[in-house]
Amino acid sequence: MSNVGLLYVGSVLFLNGYMLLGKIDGKSAGIFNLFVGALQVFTPSYLIVTANGDISTILSASGLFLFGFNYLYVGISNLTNTCNSGVGYYSLWVAILAIGFAWINYFHFHDIPFTIIWLMWSFLWTLFYLLLARGKDIETYTGWIAIIQSWVTATIPAFLNLTGVWQEINTAVIVIVEIGFFFFFIVLYFILRRNTNNNLRHHQ
Repeated sequence: MSNVGLLYVGSVLFLNGYMLLGKIDGKSAGIFNLFVGALQVFTPSYLIVTANGDISTILSASGLFLFGFNYLYVGISNLTNTCNSGVGYYSLWVAILAIGFAWINYFHFHDIPFTIIWLMWSFLWTLFYLLLARGKDIETYTGWIAIIQSWVTATIPAFLNLTGVWQEINTAVIVIVEIGFFFFFIVLYFILRRNTNNNLRHHQ
């Protein structure tokens, strides 16, 4: 995935996370989703057209479309007040395909850090599916996961790659940190659930 594109994946996940927490208006976030969605559709289109049939380049570029169409969909839905159930079911498709990209990164590119990152994205888009399509009461949890992943899976890796620092970090260190965040996601769920239950008791 293009590092510039990945950087802006982080920005839109950051805004969308705060939107789910009720800190940003849906229409305001929708405008930015359109900006990033357009970027994430134009960039892979250009890369594929100029790839001269190179399968690895086309494969890498194809992952950008998953995000691009998602953000365009969210942007249009928010600005038109359309039901987000379609976004939810699209997110399920993305979550499943992200597992495939994780598999390719592990067995084809031998890139363990981005294997884990793709699995993290699969987890996040599964949450979007459960929230938007199934109506599960996980809006706050999903918002925080989006905010955390905006840094851990996108902004920081992209910035470090652009500056050449990512390649200098020991792979084992990156993997340990990423797996640590997976465990933190589990702990965070129970923390937020406990806080919610405590708040309900106080209002009874």
